[in-house]
Amino acid sequence: MQRAASIILGSIFLFLAACGSNNTADQSANIDERFRDDSEGIFDLFNSPSSNSTIRVNKYLWAASLETLNFLPLESADPFTGIIKFGRGTAPGSGRSFSATVLVQDPALDARSLKVSLQSGGGPASAEMTRAVENAILTRARQLRIRDSEL
Repeated sequence: MQRAASIILGSIFLFLAACGSNNTADQSANIDERFRDDSEGIFDLFNSPSSNSTIRVNKYLWAASLETLNFLPLESADPFTGIIKFGRGTAPGSGRSFSATVLVQDPALDARSLKVSLQSGGGPASAEMTRAVENAILTRARQLRIRDSEL
């Protein structure tokens, strides 16, 4: 009697294990297929016609932020939310270290679309320093737009 129960339980276990392994293999295959398609990159999302994958940030402000603050280590960048987080670093020609967070919140190339937060070792950086970084990003974004319109 115990032997028959063990065989039945073993059979059920093998059946369930086999069902689970096929499902996992199918899921892995689907994931692998998504990552094999190299036809689209993250920057292709800026020009995507699909409303599901369109990024709602200005590409010039995004690129200018990355270029202007390229001396800081990049911690994270999410083009879907428009947030770029930079780690602590020292600006060239300056002995003061700070970190930055940039928010590009609108597709318009406008000062209202850009928010910069600078943190120094003792807390938030001065308003003048933050404004100077914002102005540098806006100037570079305009230069990038002009360069693209000349092509």
